[in-house]
Amino acid sequence: MARVFVYGTLKKGQPNYKHMINTAKGLAKFQGRGHTVEKYPLVIAGKYNIPYMLNIPGTGHHVAGEIYSVDEQMLQFLDEFEGCPDMYQRTLMRIQVVEWEGKGGAGEAWAAADGVLECFVYSTATYPPEWVGLPYYDSYDSSGKHGLAYVLRESR
Repeated sequence: MARVFVYGTLKKGQPNYKHMINTAKGLAKFQGRGHTVEKYPLVIAGKYNIPYMLNIPGTGHHVAGEIYSVDEQMLQFLDEFEGCPDMYQRTLMRIQVVEWEGKGGAGEAWAAADGVLECFVYSTATYPPEWVGLPYYDSYDSSGKHGLAYVLRESR
């Protein structure tokens, strides 16, 4: 099992969460909530209003999201879903755990390390330069105050 930190449309209550609970795509078990240890710019960009975490450590905010344990099948699905490695790149990032529901070894591991876990995160280093000038968010909600409605893939 691998740990994945999701900060956008794959979170609970967001438009693509359905994929996280579709066992035909693999297994994903919610473990808890957290935020990036380092600051990153989280922007909403493109004609479909997609959330992107730009891989510019030290800029932006501590981005909030959810931590999942996923099996290899789900990890492969997420790589395809996220357009990895062209649109997003899957990288390891340090995540500060804020709330933990997981049981067993993983919970003990983060407790021993001051509440910090290494998780795979889909961020991007391949983006148009003007995205750096967009507003930065610390968390994403598809129906947030930003007024930028996410466009589902099936509607594109």
